[in-house]
Amino acid sequence: MKLHVLYFARLRERFGVAEETLEFDGATAAGLIAQLQARGGAWAEELAAGRAFRVAVNQDIVTLDAVLPDQAEVAIFPPVTGG
Repeated sequence: MKLHVLYFARLRERFGVAEETLEFDGATAAGLIAQLQARGGAWAEELAAGRAFRVAVNQDIVTLDAVLPDQAEVAIFPPVTGG
């Protein structure tokens, strides 16, 4: 399946990319995160267990066990605080 993946804030800076379209053979958000972690370097560091980030699918925040539909827009971003 194809996914359109968006990266925001520090993740965009660390990865050096704001968005990409990629092929994904898995089913869940956790599988996508694992595929991205496998790139190593900043990808493995920023998406490691215990690091704070959120995932949204088609603009709805989801848990990592969420099933990803084909052609989904997936956003990965750090938690946001407001004031």
